Amino acid sequence: MAAKLRKGDKVVVLAGKDKGKQGEITSVDPKAGKAVVDGVNIAIRHQRQTQSNQGGRQPKAMPIELSNLALMDKNGKATRVGFRMDGDKKVRFAKTTGDVI
Repeated sequence: MAAKLRKGDKVVVLAGKDKGKQGEITSVDPKAGKAVVDGVNIAIRHQRQTQSNQGGRQPKAMPIELSNLALMDKNGKATRVGFRMDGDKKVRFAKTTGDVI
């Protein structure tokens, strides 16, 4: 099945402690059904010091369920994603505005 949310998409969080926050997807794990979004679901992780990293307590974005995310349309509102054929290509479109993503 085609992915409704992909890396680089602007999304808004629908549920959870970060409800209403917006960010960009940095990575997606379709098998687990999760995605990492910039600035959302931040946890503190302890990092060992290396030559390139000072170490200590580092904030890290943790994965969030895909069902708790919605794509943002051009107006900045949450929208559902649909698929349609544009010529001979299958494209994603925003259900609220009808624009191709």
